[in-house]
Amino acid sequence: MLLKNKTALVTGGSRGIGEAIVRAYVLQGAKVVFTYHSSEERAENLVNELEPENVKAIRCNGTQSEEVQSAVKSAHDFLGRIDILVNNAGITKDNLLLRMSETEWEDVIDNNLKSVFLFSKSVSKYMIRTGGSIINLSSVMGIYGNAGQANYAASKAGIIGFSKSVAQEYGSRNIRCNVIAPGWIQTEMTEQLPESAKEDLQKNVSLKRTGKVEEVAQTAVFLASDMSSYITGQVIQVCGGLK
Repeated sequence: MLLKNKTALVTGGSRGIGEAIVRAYVLQGAKVVFTYHSSEERAENLVNELEPENVKAIRCNGTQSEEVQSAVKSAHDFLGRIDILVNNAGITKDNLLLRMSETEWEDVIDNNLKSVFLFSKSVSKYMIRTGGSIINLSSVMGIYGNAGQANYAASKAGIIGFSKSVAQEYGSRNIRCNVIAPGWIQTEMTEQLPESAKEDLQKNVSLKRTGKVEEVAQTAVFLASDMSSYITGQVIQVCGGLK
């Protein structure tokens, strides 16, 4: 029970890595609010499975300031305080640079980076009184880049720079801010790749397999817990030794 008596707000918590983090946090004793954008049925099913007294789902467009502020207030009202913020929500709209539209660029930057800014700013107004842990989900693509993902890589690199700045700005307030950079994780998105593409990806991974969402979630538990109380401004790659 590493998170007993702690409270958490997780964005994009109805599927994939976000869902795994919500499940792991509840298992470790936390009370959790998570946001979703379109997966209402999945969100409701998750709440019912994990019991409504411990978990709440809030629909929110993370690119809209007013919606974010309203969601954070609702989360604070339900939780009583917010000890942990996990910025996980994000999208991809891959394309080669010469073919990439401004809309594809702006949508990814807004959903992946602007949303982190809006949630962090809104939550910090409450967290600054009590301290806490902010965990931002980036990607190894934000470190190494990837052809056809200039918008995605830029957004994820921006999260790293943003997080390091927040760590310095709020360190004296006992607010830690760290980054998880997953590599090739087995999700609905990666499952749609052809087998040949999966094999090519795994050749560059030292452990010779894709990661599991639970393995990312375990890292999120560590960074939310008191076990990481002297860790801030860091980027932890959960990538199986991607080369």
